Amino acid sequence: MGLRLPEHPLLSTELALPNRRQGKVRDLYDVSLGSGEAALLLVATDRVSAFDVVLGSGLPGKGVVLTQLSRFWFERFASYGPNHLLSTDVGDVPGLTPVERDLLAGRIMLCRRTQVVPIECIARGYLAGSGWKDYQNTGTLCGVELPPGLERASKLPEAIFTPSTKAASGHDENIDFSSAAALVGVDTMMQLRERTLALYGAAATHAEGVGLLLADTKFEFGLLPGADEPVLIDEACTPDSSRFWPKDDWKAGHEPPSFDKQIVRNFLEAEVDAGRWNREAPGPMLPTAVLRQTLDRYLEAYERLVGHPLVRR
Repeated sequence: MGLRLPEHPLLSTELALPNRRQGKVRDLYDVSLGSGEAALLLVATDRVSAFDVVLGSGLPGKGVVLTQLSRFWFERFASYGPNHLLSTDVGDVPGLTPVERDLLAGRIMLCRRTQVVPIECIARGYLAGSGWKDYQNTGTLCGVELPPGLERASKLPEAIFTPSTKAASGHDENIDFSSAAALVGVDTMMQLRERTLALYGAAATHAEGVGLLLADTKFEFGLLPGADEPVLIDEACTPDSSRFWPKDDWKAGHEPPSFDKQIVRNFLEAEVDAGRWNREAPGPMLPTAVLRQTLDRYLEAYERLVGHPLVRR
């Protein structure tokens, strides 16, 4: 039986746990487990960000979709190397009240604490997004030479690894492999490239089997104390971190509608074009229809990838 999604979005949490910090989507806390192990609690809220602005409207249940889909992939990726996930059971988090456990059910990850590698690890199998813009300008993508004459949404001859900086705020910046290696070391980058492409290949194969194309995706990694092997962290192959396309709608030269928040971005672009928003905080409130259609896309992606619905019906 699936989870029940909330009627109203959870936009923020204030738990009686130490060292609260906040990303665009997740609230993070330090947790001390009964074994004495220091862990990290990730709470996926229902916040929606676009153009580096967190919007005033949340998407009810979005955090549950992200968490449950990440859990699916972490389990599926287990043979490809370690990840940070310890549990998604809210009952394993010490110090929560019964009300808080009910509020957070389905949307938490209790994780090993790592030192985050400050590189976004992006794998691309198709030419889209910022990759398409870079190719148009230079014929390359993050220093990787690509064949001439490719069109938007073209399938690449083989998947490529295109790192970017991991910005604390504002835009991440695409960089080449050597620039990334100068930041974190050649050996680390070689491991990250190998892991990223292996994970992308596994995810893309699974997705294509259920009628989806994984155009590109982003992974993040960390390092455990005293260990050299990268640990997969954050989230994995969700509509927030990946560009999934319906396989039947794809053809080179035409980018299909993706299973993500593109509906939100389209609405915001219209607001900008009409002079009603300047791309700065606070963002405009989203119409109910935009929220509903976006959530439907997230839920459809989950159901196709996992093989069963997420929510009770």
